[in-house]
Amino acid sequence: MRRRALLMVFQSVLVSLTLLGLPLAILAPSYVWQSSQTAQDNQAVTLSRYLDQIGVHDLDRTRQAVTQWRRVYAPESQIRIDQREKRIFDSGSVDTEWQLYSHARSAGGLYVSIRSSAVPVIWSSVGAVCAVLICGAVALGAGTIFAFRGSRRLAAPLIYLSAQAEQVGSGAVQARIEPTGIEEIDLVSEELSRSGERIVGRIAKERQFASDVTHQLRTPLTALSMRIEEIQYLSDDEEVRTEAEACLEQVERITQVVEDLKKRAQQSSHGHTQAVKMEEIFRQQRDEWEPQFTAVGRRIVFDNQVTDRLPLATPSSLSQAIATLVENSLKYGAGTVTVSTREGVSSRSIFVEVSDEGEGVSEDIAPDIFRRGVSGHGSSGIGLALAKDLIEADGGRIELTNRQPAVFTISLAAVSESMSPDRLLPQGGLVVVGRRHGRH
Repeated sequence: MRRRALLMVFQSVLVSLTLLGLPLAILAPSYVWQSSQTAQDNQAVTLSRYLDQIGVHDLDRTRQAVTQWRRVYAPESQIRIDQREKRIFDSGSVDTEWQLYSHARSAGGLYVSIRSSAVPVIWSSVGAVCAVLICGAVALGAGTIFAFRGSRRLAAPLIYLSAQAEQVGSGAVQARIEPTGIEEIDLVSEELSRSGERIVGRIAKERQFASDVTHQLRTPLTALSMRIEEIQYLSDDEEVRTEAEACLEQVERITQVVEDLKKRAQQSSHGHTQAVKMEEIFRQQRDEWEPQFTAVGRRIVFDNQVTDRLPLATPSSLSQAIATLVENSLKYGAGTVTVSTREGVSSRSIFVEVSDEGEGVSEDIAPDIFRRGVSGHGSSGIGLALAKDLIEADGGRIELTNRQPAVFTISLAAVSESMSPDRLLPQGGLVVVGRRHGRH
């Protein structure tokens, strides 16, 4: 938006200067030439009148007067005075082909002609054109500066508005920004705030409804399960016991569905996508893992190569996923573990990579490494599956991008660092990095 506004204003200034400056650059040399020609014509008329005043009876006096007049008023010019096809005075010469020529006839019958070099006039014309061009360049520069400032004044509120929309969309805060003084933008901002309040209210109602439903279903399902177990225990009929067993399996399945619904409702009530500062994530991970790596004689390196954009994620989920990958590298990898960030394919994405110098992942389990229960070292196989669920819940992706040595890459959407909530929305949610829990 800022670039477009700047380009529009720049084009307008350029067109205005072209329409005004081009004719002026064409007319300026003509004006200088005409002015010089008119001035020399006036000199010729003035000299002819002067000769009428002193008379032409004494030629020596006339020549002396003209010589003095030329010395004072036209030292570089050639002056000729003729009387009835008889030249009575000729002084000076002009050696260039570019000349200004003026003539006048006095009342006494003298014909006065003045020739002068046009080279100074040509240089003056060139100077006039250069002056027009310089003034145009200065005007264009000034217009560009004002356009730049104006575009910033217009684009900054739009950036804030975009950040506000991002925060409202994440559901983390009810974002508000100070009025910008631009009526249209302020109207959109107010409507976003109202929409955010409505969205937060609806989400809260849905979460409360899910929580109430799961709570209300758990008690009767528990009672039903106990009654079926009692029937199974008291009955001697094998067919009844078999049917009771089938009923218990169905009740357990429904109970598991209810538990899953409850977990999802709890996760959605705590997971909020925010603009996360990777420095905070890395600082927390460094404090937690460096002592453990040092104890086994290994190193862990954190390298934040992308400082101009912030990933959009739930801070605790991103911290949990990174910690899971680091823990796997500590247990099953070798050498130095590197946790780094790099720019994504577009300006709105960022990659977080965790790599080590070990043997990597075997070819047999690599395609299913994020599937629950899959493990190449006899573990539960839950950690990577949980990390995958956490990242995908934030709209990201986690992949094994290199098998030997192992490189795990987390892909997340990102926003510019200038749109950080700390800058744009001071009343927004702060990034809180939680410690991991329950990794296996």
